[in-house]
Amino acid sequence: MTNIEGKVVIVMGASSGIGEATTKKLAQEGAKLVIAARRDDRLKALVESIPNAEISYAVADVTNKEEVQAVVDLAMEKYGRVDVLYNNAGIMPTAPLSVTRFDEWRQMLDINIMGVLNGIAAVLPIMKKQQSGQIIATDSIAGHVVYPGSAVYCGTKFAVRAIMEGLRQEERENNIRSTIISPGLVDTELYTTINEPENREWVKNNAKIEGLGLKSSDIADAVAYAISTHETVAVSEIMIRPTKQVI
Repeated sequence: MTNIEGKVVIVMGASSGIGEATTKKLAQEGAKLVIAARRDDRLKALVESIPNAEISYAVADVTNKEEVQAVVDLAMEKYGRVDVLYNNAGIMPTAPLSVTRFDEWRQMLDINIMGVLNGIAAVLPIMKKQQSGQIIATDSIAGHVVYPGSAVYCGTKFAVRAIMEGLRQEERENNIRSTIISPGLVDTELYTTINEPENREWVKNNAKIEGLGLKSSDIADAVAYAISTHETVAVSEIMIRPTKQVI
């Protein structure tokens, strides 16, 4: 028996990439899962691909706090508790500030920051009552290092890092742990959120090169490790880079 077996875990942004890989990994480890994302067909296919798992799904947009709350309510209705929330949804449109893509900036703020806050707000009262719980967020190397063309994206990820550290400090006496997972380049569909054609192709192609890009399963392993630790251990952050990544 692992320390994951039997834990009630919510995965937001579960329909592809890191969320999908983490769902499969945690199902294998015996977690009780409630997964959510915007794409119903992808969620349904994922659930059907792991028939022996204890898993439910709901369609939800992380920018909509009522929809996020409904996912948490579903977990409570089924299991009466929430042990782990994994805030994984995110987007990465990249462009210089001089291009002034206001719509992209707003979308990044709404998904990458408010999406995380909506999840925290929904589970915190439950975890405080339980006097236990763990909240995990997918951050990024971009939450630790700033580079040209990604100032706003980096800003959102620095914000997540600050929010999750604030959460740790505020809720440590309630036995609530916070963890950020900060990957480098990962071979996922995240490149589809980049509207600059050149950047989009670079990310798409380099992510598939061994040593330059990680697999989603590499990140899933890191998430599983954080969840598997004893409740007296707070793994605050895991930075995980491809071996040959520069930043």
